[in-house]
Amino acid sequence: MADQDMNYIDHLSELRKRIILTLVTFILFFVVGFLYHRPIQTFFLDDVAFELHMTSPGEIIWIVFTIAAIIAIAATLPMLSFQLWLFIKPALTKKEKRVSLMYIPFIFLLFLGGLVFGYFIFIKFIMPFLLNLNDGMFTEIYTVERYFKFLFRVTVPFAVFFEIPLLLMFLTSLGIVNPQFLVKVRKYAYLILVIIGTILSPPDFILQLVVAIPLILLYEISIILSRIVFRKRMKQQREGMEEE
Repeated sequence: MADQDMNYIDHLSELRKRIILTLVTFILFFVVGFLYHRPIQTFFLDDVAFELHMTSPGEIIWIVFTIAAIIAIAATLPMLSFQLWLFIKPALTKKEKRVSLMYIPFIFLLFLGGLVFGYFIFIKFIMPFLLNLNDGMFTEIYTVERYFKFLFRVTVPFAVFFEIPLLLMFLTSLGIVNPQFLVKVRKYAYLILVIIGTILSPPDFILQLVVAIPLILLYEISIILSRIVFRKRMKQQREGMEEE
């Protein structure tokens, strides 16, 4: 019993160390994002075709902190993934260690890809549509805080959704899901993704399709990748049974 308690304490100590390292990384990149927020903020404002207004000093503070937090989250993802891998590493086989380690850089790249894609959808489709709705009927007053809140509301979810294929590949490799299950729940997944597209985009059918279609394509890509991982997993199991 004492050995089990010591083992439990060791695991908690190891987990705490991993969490602390991740938090330190987040704080460091948050500071970097805070110090260099101006060029990032300028980049976003270069595509704005109208004048933004600030109604209170707190707005600029919120924007700076949000930009710094997004930068910190994106930059910390590889460290978080690596620390998680180190924590579960003792329970993995040699092959599982190598395969799971390969996921880490793609987590970071897909997150960045989602941010870029979400920003493209926002600038090229959503904002032009909303600006055309007014067509000079009303005096437009856009505040900095509301603009950036709307921007982040579209881009950040795309960054998360772009992780879906990788997540389902990983769950397939663990045997938690399989391609047959993903195909079986496809219609429910489509419904959820369409609802998400409706939430992220303005109330226009075309724009909702523009947002929902990439999400549906991501799900279909996930099924294809899941099939590839599933076949490899089945092949390894057959080879293992033959060796026995």
